[in-house]
Amino acid sequence: MSTIQFNLLPDVKETYINTQRNRKTVVTICFLTSAISIAIFILVLFSVDGVQKAQLSKANSDINNAQQQLKGINNLPKILTVQNQLQTLSTLHQSKVAASRIFTYMPRLTPASATISSMTLDFSANTLSINGIADSQATINTFIDTLKFAVYQANSDDSQHLAFSNVTLGSFGITPGKATFTISATFDPLLFANPLQQSPILTVKNQVTTRSVLDDPATLFSAPANNTTGTKK
Repeated sequence: MSTIQFNLLPDVKETYINTQRNRKTVVTICFLTSAISIAIFILVLFSVDGVQKAQLSKANSDINNAQQQLKGINNLPKILTVQNQLQTLSTLHQSKVAASRIFTYMPRLTPASATISSMTLDFSANTLSINGIADSQATINTFIDTLKFAVYQANSDDSQHLAFSNVTLGSFGITPGKATFTISATFDPLLFANPLQQSPILTVKNQVTTRSVLDDPATLFSAPANNTTGTKK
């Protein structure tokens, strides 16, 4: 015989039972979520309060050990001072000027009939002052024009730049067979820049000086006032 079941529960009772079942499910889920959250909180608290404190303690211990080792090194302040000074050598080398290049430039610029008695270079103001003797006023004018027209190239691929500007005749004196002069000018700092691997190529437009060909460059600076001074403030 087949079994026939009748649902005798009212609809309200069935709804109540379903509601209680859903409530238990929600409470169970909330309980599990709370338990997991508490477990995570405990782990984080242990990490902050335990692990990090242990790491900080170890770091402090390492620092103290390193300090003791450093204190055990004799003359440590002197060693550090020397080390700091060595680190500045590269910067100092880059900032210094190649003043000796002037002895390469002047024989190419100075007319053969003129000699230089004294010369002063100010590398802070980039100025040049030349005192010398020439055979005539015309030679002095030639010297001035040579400085005005002089150009240079940092290398063979570089374009030409004006080497000197503000070239002026400060004073001069003329006696029979001799003329004294003082010439001042502003030079391009790159002419004496140290980072360059080689000296700039200096030329004179539309003019070739003959001292380097016909005369010994050593005779450019007349004795005994053969002094070249440079100032850098």
